[in-house]
Parts: sequence; C-alpha cells; structure tokens
Amino acid sequence: MAEGKSPPTPLYQRGEFSRLGKSASVSLILVILHYISLRTYDGTGGLDTLNKFLNSISGIVWGPLMLTFLVGVGIYLTIGLRAITWRRLPYSIRLLWRSRVSSPGDRGDITPFQALMTALSATVGSGNIAGVATAIFLGGPGAVFWMWVTALFGMASKYAEAVLAVRFREVDELGNHVGGPMYYIQNGLGARWRWLAILFSLFGALAAFGIGNTVQANTVALAVESSLHVPVWVSGLVMALFTGAVIIGGVRRLGAVAATLVPFMAMFYIAGALIIILLNLEQVPAALMTIIHHAFTGTAAAGGFAGATVLMAIHFGVARGLFSNEAGLGSAPIAHAAAKTNDPVHQGLIAMLGTFIDTIVICTMTALVIILTGSWTSGQTGAALTSAAFNSGLAQGGGVVVTVALILFAFTTLLGWSYYGERCAEYLFGVRVIQPFRIVWIIAIPIGAMGDLGVIWTIADILNGLMAIPNLIALLALSPIIFHLTRQHSMMKRPRP
Repeated sequence: MAEGKSPPTPLYQRGEFSRLGKSASVSLILVILHYISLRTYDGTGGLDTLNKFLNSISGIVWGPLMLTFLVGVGIYLTIGLRAITWRRLPYSIRLLWRSRVSSPGDRGDITPFQALMTALSATVGSGNIAGVATAIFLGGPGAVFWMWVTALFGMASKYAEAVLAVRFREVDELGNHVGGPMYYIQNGLGARWRWLAILFSLFGALAAFGIGNTVQANTVALAVESSLHVPVWVSGLVMALFTGAVIIGGVRRLGAVAATLVPFMAMFYIAGALIIILLNLEQVPAALMTIIHHAFTGTAAAGGFAGATVLMAIHFGVARGLFSNEAGLGSAPIAHAAAKTNDPVHQGLIAMLGTFIDTIVICTMTALVIILTGSWTSGQTGAALTSAAFNSGLAQGGGVVVTVALILFAFTTLLGWSYYGERCAEYLFGVRVIQPFRIVWIIAIPIGAMGDLGVIWTIADILNGLMAIPNLIALLALSPIIFHLTRQHSMMKRPRP
C-alpha cells in the first residue's frame, strides 16, 4: 500500500504468510540449532553454559558469510548506482545544509536534516569510541583502512535503504509517516514476502531493548559511576526521566532534540580529537601511511600489541566498521521514512552522509588519536584504550572528553533506538502498542543501568545481525527500482541543483 492510502490491518490479524517462507525459516532455525548443539555439546550428554551457546550463535550470525553479504551488497549497489554515492558527495553536503528547512508541500513529519540527525543519534555510539579501539587492538592499524572500505561501499546501502523507505512508506492511523525495511518488503515485494517483514520487525523490536536500551543505559551508568562516583541506580533514573521527556512527544520532538544534540556531541568529540591531531600534525602523514601499509602487510607484535595478520585486519576492520555505521542493517531507513520530502533520491543522498560522518570522519578521528599517541601498543583495548590515548594527548583532560562523549553517544542511542523499536512494534501490533511500548522502554532503562549485561550483550549482538538478513534480501530484490529511481532523478532537469 502506497503513501497516502488508508493504513493496513496489523499483520497479526491477517494470517497471510508465505508457506514457502515459513518452511524456509523453520528449516534454517533447525539447521542452526543442530549445528550449535554439535558445537556446544560437552561430551557428557548436555550443553555447556548459556554463554557458550549464545556465543556460538553470534559467531554464525556475525561470521564471514554475514560480513561478506553486507559488504557484497554494498559493492553491488555502488556499481549499479554508478558510484553516485561518491560522485555526488559534495552535492549531498550542500543538500543537507538546505534540508534544515523543508519545502512547502513536502509530505512527512520532520525535516530531512532532523531525519538524518535522528538516524545518527542511534548510529554514533560506543562503536566510534570503543569499537575503533577494539579493531586496532585485534587487527592492528590496518583494520582502520578496511573500516574505510566498508564505509565507502556502505554509503550505497544507506542510500538505497532511504530511497526505498520514502518510496514505500505509509501513513498510519495517527497521521504519522512510517516506513523502513518492513514496509518496503511488504509494499515492494508483495504479500507473499510479509513473513520476511514480520521477521525484521520482530528482530528489530527485540534488538532495540538490547543494543538500544539496556546496553546503552549500562554503559552510561558505569561511566558516570567510575568518573563521578554516582550510584548506577541514580544514573538510571535520571536517564529514564530525560528519555521519557523526549520520546513521549513522538518523532517530532525526537527529531528536534536530535537536531540539536547530535551536532553538538559530534563537534565536541571531533574538537577534542582535532586538538591532539593538530599538536602532532607533522606525524599525521606517517600515521596514515601506517594504516595503509599495515592493511596489506599485517602488523608485527610491538609492546603490548600481540600482532595481527592481514586477514585479521580485514576481519576486524570490516566487522567493527559495520557495527559502527550499521550500513545494511535496516535501522536508519526507519528514521528517514519520516522525512518531509517527496523525493526519495534526495533523502537517499542525505542518508548516505550518515555512514560518511560516522566512519570516515568520527571513527578516523579516534583511530588517528590512538595511533599518533602510540597508545595502540599499550596492550589496552576498548574504551580504556581510547581514553588512554586522549589522556596522553590532552593530559588528564582527555579522559573527560571521552567520558562525556561516551555518555552523550549512549544517551542519544537510547533515543534513536526507541523510535526504531516503536516502529517495529507498531508494524506488528498496530498503533495501540505505541504508548505501552514507550512505558516499557522507560522502565527498562534503570533495569539495564543496574544489571549485569554479559548475556544481554550477546543476545543484542545476535538480534542486531539477524535484522540485516531480511533487509539485505529486500535491497537485492528491489535494486532495479533503486536504479530506476536514481536514473530518473538524474535525467530530470530541476530548477534547483
């Protein structure tokens, strides 16, 4: 059903599932469970710990096949789009600046700029701080190069997602514009593929409470407790209050807050990194050469660094890059579907900047600080490595920059993923689920802040990866439409460039 028509009956009332789709889904689940049972069988008639079981699933979901699928779709779309995501990058930046105010007659709920900031609020997170450090720790400086490669092709995936999100979005019973993979699967591929749309929505709604809620709340609470000695339950309650004040106002309030907070937090972190980079400006060319050289030769052991092969650099660079920018996962188009625009291609050109900003800009800043300060050989990893690098470059003030950035990044992720989860839940159960979802979302924040989330981290990782499968299938199947809309847009002579 196209935009502007009456809203569809919630899927749980329709009962229209593809028999082939259901059979394929059940078969796949059984095969995975059988494989995992063999991997985790302890030889005494039982399974090992739940953690081992979940880690086995995560290893499959985020294994070489998934990483190849994600990057491969990006490469295919880049070629099919004739590298428009690279050629039109300057134009996209100008378009973003103009999109702060929507044009009269454009349909949607928030400006295209607010839509991108909402998507970035969920995308820019711990992956930009801890994820980059982990990639370097495990894969060496060369991993950064493969993060760049992933982002350059991932821009096409983000572009395609936003084009389809606007093209196949709907208007719900409350008058809100809703879209994303579940809608372009349903409206683009047809009723026989609704089972795939349901799977995406189910994975997305559940993943939101993991990677987008409890994990982020726990990250903020621990950071504040460590730096300011504030009890975790206090941090949890404060976050719940602030989050509730934002999400209760719906996407319009969320878009307004994101449009203010996201640029501020990004510039704050970038400014701290730039100071260190400028203080070591003469070493920047050597640092960049180190990244490129080690991407193809591997890295020998040095200090606390254990060494890494070229394959390790590729694997961890690609994995951490995808985790950071979420290209191909299908989350960002949910936000872009709400943009006030009548032009899917324009929104696609704006959406692709999310991957560019997240990985090419922010992640590169983190990587350069870690390499320029020499902290990458310290043996530390994660946020601790990034914090140590900033402390080395800015004395003790560097740790404050990382802590504040981590808090802001995690809090905005809470906001962005609340919207993603809400839209997935609405697709499954209708608009009546929105208010209950928001209440449960707020309650889950202090619980996550106070909990031990070892298992939750792994489950969230699995669900996050499973979201990508339906989305990538849809991107491939609907790619002729993406290419056609792009060519059609290129041939049109517009009064505005």
